[in-house]
Amino acid sequence: MKDIIPFLDLKAQYNSIKTEIDEAVKGVLSSSAYVLGPEVTNFEREFAIYQKVKHGVAVNSGTSALHLALLAAGVGPGDEVITVSMTFIATVAAISYTGATPVFVDIVPDTLTMDPSQIEASITPRTKVILPVHLYGQAAEMDPIMEIASRHDLIVIEDAAQAHGAEYKGKRVGGIGHMGAFSFYPGKNLGGYGEGGIVTTNDFEYIRQIRLLRDWGQEKKYHHDILGYNFRMDAMQGAILRVKLRHLEAWTELRRSHAQQYAACFKATGICHAAEISERRHVYHIYSLFHPTRNQLQKALQTENIQTGLHYPIPVHLQRAYDSLGFCKDDLPITERIAKEQLSLPMFAELTNEQITRVAEVVSFWQEKTHVK
Repeated sequence: MKDIIPFLDLKAQYNSIKTEIDEAVKGVLSSSAYVLGPEVTNFEREFAIYQKVKHGVAVNSGTSALHLALLAAGVGPGDEVITVSMTFIATVAAISYTGATPVFVDIVPDTLTMDPSQIEASITPRTKVILPVHLYGQAAEMDPIMEIASRHDLIVIEDAAQAHGAEYKGKRVGGIGHMGAFSFYPGKNLGGYGEGGIVTTNDFEYIRQIRLLRDWGQEKKYHHDILGYNFRMDAMQGAILRVKLRHLEAWTELRRSHAQQYAACFKATGICHAAEISERRHVYHIYSLFHPTRNQLQKALQTENIQTGLHYPIPVHLQRAYDSLGFCKDDLPITERIAKEQLSLPMFAELTNEQITRVAEVVSFWQEKTHVK
């Protein structure tokens, strides 16, 4: 039986930095400072520097980061937030948590990110925020989004949960809009050993508000100025993420190299696959293929002990949880087509050239067998 090629190998990553991680964990245990504290404060500063923004506030998940960014933007019941359906449901759930209504626009087929040409038709007097998603590690088309937001006096919050280190025209995501939200879920390019997230911004007033919101609405202990939440990052995650952040750039370049190798293997096959758009730095959180017989191709890869993933087979606007919004099949045709055709191939820094070649050979054989061009 052939060895398994995993979709993601977190054990291999841990083994490569085990000594550093173990020392960081011991340091937290020795300090007995388990919630927020110096490890989290230092991580906030270091991550902000990495993303080239002025400020960062670490929280307990990427979902909380989005939630608090929306609240800091003043979003609440009766408001509308324009976003996309081709995303993990957390993007939209965070909008719902504020009492606001998500308004979906379709995506462009080359980047799978928000189609700026559809935004203005969706703006109403209730619109408060535009929330683009930097999907799979590639930045959305931010210049027209920011221009539309400026003309209509709207706030832009970037969902950068999958895009640590991604760039648009030389600018790191998370600092292009008014705020950005990142996730440190274990499988992310920069992942903790548990949950975590951060809000980034160049505006101190947003940061002050988010710091209040994440910690029971208090700047001083037992002085609660607003109704807040228990969304604090624990010190263990801060310490672990500080270690991993030092390796992130090298891991990202390996991902980008792996993506180039995949693309070279698929060049003559007619396979539709992930592409890096000019003037954007794709960090390849996910490496995608798009195939009309996606489900059968996934089974063929599984038969060869190659693990894959689907991101995301049911768009948010067609999820039962959002039936009340009244969306129907074919309302977002590009989103719905991609949901049926998208397949995620193994992608992680420790992936070997031999593993990539083996994956590509199975995909190419399937393409030839099915004569799908």
